[in-house]
Amino acid sequence: MSLWAVTFLEYWKRTCSALSHRWDCSEFEDIEERPRPEFTAMAPMTMRNPVTGAEEPYFPENKRLNRTLTGCMVIIVMVAVVLMFLIAIILYRTILRIVISKSNSFLPIASLSGSVLNLLIIIMLSKVYTSLAHILTRWEMHRTQTKYEDMFILKVFILKFVNLFSAPVYIAFFKGRFVGYPGNYNTLFGLRNEDCGAGGCLIELAQELLVIMVGKQLINNIYEFIVPKLKSWCQKRKMRLKEEEEREEEEKVSPWEEDYQLLLCEGLFSEYMEMVIQFGFVTIFVAACPLAPLFALVNNWVEIRLDAQKFVTEYRRPVAERAQDIGIWFPIMQLITHLAVLANAFLIAFTSSFLPRLYYSYTRDSTLSGFINFTLATSPPRFLPNHSLCIVQYRGFMDQDGKYLPEFFHLLAIRLAFIIVFEHVVFSVGRLIDLMVPDVPEDVEVKIKREHYMAKNALAENQVKRVFNVILVSRIWRLATAADRLPAIKTDRPHSC
Repeated sequence: MSLWAVTFLEYWKRTCSALSHRWDCSEFEDIEERPRPEFTAMAPMTMRNPVTGAEEPYFPENKRLNRTLTGCMVIIVMVAVVLMFLIAIILYRTILRIVISKSNSFLPIASLSGSVLNLLIIIMLSKVYTSLAHILTRWEMHRTQTKYEDMFILKVFILKFVNLFSAPVYIAFFKGRFVGYPGNYNTLFGLRNEDCGAGGCLIELAQELLVIMVGKQLINNIYEFIVPKLKSWCQKRKMRLKEEEEREEEEKVSPWEEDYQLLLCEGLFSEYMEMVIQFGFVTIFVAACPLAPLFALVNNWVEIRLDAQKFVTEYRRPVAERAQDIGIWFPIMQLITHLAVLANAFLIAFTSSFLPRLYYSYTRDSTLSGFINFTLATSPPRFLPNHSLCIVQYRGFMDQDGKYLPEFFHLLAIRLAFIIVFEHVVFSVGRLIDLMVPDVPEDVEVKIKREHYMAKNALAENQVKRVFNVILVSRIWRLATAADRLPAIKTDRPHSC
């Protein structure tokens, strides 16, 4: 999936360059984009634009930097809030497991209920983050609409990314790593740290991903289908009541008046955010949940029809706005692609049993006979009751004194080497794809060169015409001056009346 993501982004760059050239937006952000109306109204001073030479509203960069840093501090605080909720869910699962274990029940109620609770918290905090990002970005006073949208998107993405991916990252890379061993368990707030189930952390990670990804997709689709209809019905009802009060006689409503009763289009921010988050789920944790791309495909197939119905029948036609590209969404997807390479490498190396099995098959038994016992350690003798004949085993490569065995360090070296080789190979192949696939299609590049050539020729012809006109005017002026200096010729003809 990492190679697919790299290929997808490379071909998207080609498509973006072709579209920007087709719609004449290649230099929109640098030259043509004007200041935002809100910025124009709230800017404290004006300054001459060095490109256009026109007086434009201006906001000092040092003040904007101070406000941006303040916004970053607020985002850090909100990230800490997300981590606090994550710790609360961990404690909830731990306490619930203790209660369930005392009742001799083996149902995975703790993990499932924790995943559902995490999903509800994610949905609740997402609304808060969007409103907070709006306030902070408006306060930072960005000049153009592109800069404003980029900073707003970045804030919301950081908060939503931490909100959505904190629990899967914890399960994938931290859960079960700091448990300890019998007789010396590590605790958090007096409770024993969580450990993975008998099937390992990959099963719980896949379950968490399915609950968050599929549950969020279902809720979003239901929300996008029902809420616009309810809003549209309420708005049409209000406008009809107003029209009935204003009009005494019933008249047939014109089509444009019916269209005015539709909802105002709020833009495509939520659609972009949903696709980018889905892109992250599909690429980052695909090693743990191979069904994620299938669920994403089904969701996109359904959502295409829902969005088509929503934008055609429930919303007014949106006002077209020029844009050079998709903005900061593309760098965000590039960042997700790089994170996906590292995350999948660590998942395969540390979370899955792929490398331990490979190590055991080469060093012990190729048939993997006795592999389970190889991965288990025996508890220290002091942990067992006196004269007890039972043996307590736990997952780990330790001796009876709680010290790591040589196999642990061998596996650690193999895992680190695998991560280095894996990410170097994937990044090298991605770089090779980047070199093989040009960012600008050949036909578009030819058109751009042709336009530059014609523009230079037109400029040269214009300069030649200007020089010719100057020379012609100067010669005419000289001739006129010389004619004025000639002596007047006297004639004997009588002047006619």
